[in-house]
Amino acid sequence: MKTKRIKSLFILLFLCAYSLISAQSKQWSLEDCIQYAIDHNISIKQLVIQTKVADVNLNTSKMSRLPDLNASGGQSWNFGRTPTASGLYGNTKQSNTGLSVGSSIPLFTGFRIPNEIARDKLDLETSVQNLEKAKEDLALNVASLFLQVLFNKELLKVNQEQLGLSRAQIERTQALVDAGKVPLSQLYDIQAQAANDNVSVVQSETDLKTAMLDLMQSLELQQSDEFDIVAPSTDDLVVKYMNSVQPTQTVFDNAVRIKPVIKAQELQVQSAEKTLAIAKSGYYPTLSLNMSMSTSYYYLYGKNYTVDPVTGESILLTNESFSSQINNKMNEYIGLSLSIPIFNRFSVRNQVKNARFNIENQQLILENAKKSLYKEIETAYLNAVSSQEKYKAAQEAIKSTSESFNYAKERYETGKSTVFEFNDARSKYIQSQSQEIQAKYDFIFRTKILDFYNGVPIKL
Repeated sequence: MKTKRIKSLFILLFLCAYSLISAQSKQWSLEDCIQYAIDHNISIKQLVIQTKVADVNLNTSKMSRLPDLNASGGQSWNFGRTPTASGLYGNTKQSNTGLSVGSSIPLFTGFRIPNEIARDKLDLETSVQNLEKAKEDLALNVASLFLQVLFNKELLKVNQEQLGLSRAQIERTQALVDAGKVPLSQLYDIQAQAANDNVSVVQSETDLKTAMLDLMQSLELQQSDEFDIVAPSTDDLVVKYMNSVQPTQTVFDNAVRIKPVIKAQELQVQSAEKTLAIAKSGYYPTLSLNMSMSTSYYYLYGKNYTVDPVTGESILLTNESFSSQINNKMNEYIGLSLSIPIFNRFSVRNQVKNARFNIENQQLILENAKKSLYKEIETAYLNAVSSQEKYKAAQEAIKSTSESFNYAKERYETGKSTVFEFNDARSKYIQSQSQEIQAKYDFIFRTKILDFYNGVPIKL
């Protein structure tokens, strides 16, 4: 039996380790990263808990309509001159046991309960919207880190190609030096350039690892060399994402209807209005139905006597049985309780005033949220348009620098130009490649932001 348990434990540990390794070794798409981050992010989990708390609060409000039921019991001991079960006083030692059960049903509470239920419903919806907002913000952050990884991957590839080109040029330059077509200094220059290119490759590799680490941390994953992402096709970007670049007002009109940040603030205003109605319930009378049942048990210790006030004779006090006392002393009660507020030291009036102030404050918060949203969308639109133009310009620049570099390369390999001319043309080409890559991913990210405000799922 013990061996089976140990075997089962090893199997469980193996499956856990395998799932962790496979999660890190597979290639992750942007959608995979976003979903994994949402499922494992601690802040998201905390908001899920807050939503559950709001749901429990709503259930508590709904259950307040039900009657309550309470039972109580008491035990006391009396010594000396105390009243007996017959109502006469005597020097006795006695104990009293009391039992009761009672219930109360709210019939009218000045509309407080229905308003509390409505408010807690709105608070639950607000919690849901706050959770959705957090998920959207996390998705946007993951998309930014994902695109940063793609940018560093392409930049590393460019620098590796340039390093390979420099090493090839070293061989060609060595042949030109051996043929006496170029001086030895040009070989030293191209070797120095290759060393610089190697430094650029090392730096690009470091930047890529850092970007990977940032992405893994956002997914709540431990650092792993096995982690990698899927590089989607980025051809025809301007055409593919053109529909995302919509005018500010168009995006805002859509965003103000669907964005959780606005919905949450609108719900907060409605919740504040219900809080005002709850405060006003203090002006109304309350009516409740009350019911109770009670009984008691009385016990005398030893022989006890009392004097009959009429005849003057001594009377021996005896104990009735427990069951007979419980049955004979049963008391049942049902009644209505009405409470009418007359003067409460202005507490209700002040609660109503504070509730009105809270409504005004929530309305201002909502208005400010809409203004902030419009400014964010306006900025996002301008950035998208600007990045689109930069990407087009970068594409034109890379065409011209590519032709210039190829021409300089041919001249250098035939010994018709110096290494400085070759490196200058190559540096311009590398710079245009870097700018084109940066402009491409900046344009993608800017369009994803506009998609985000339009309620379009973030994906590549």
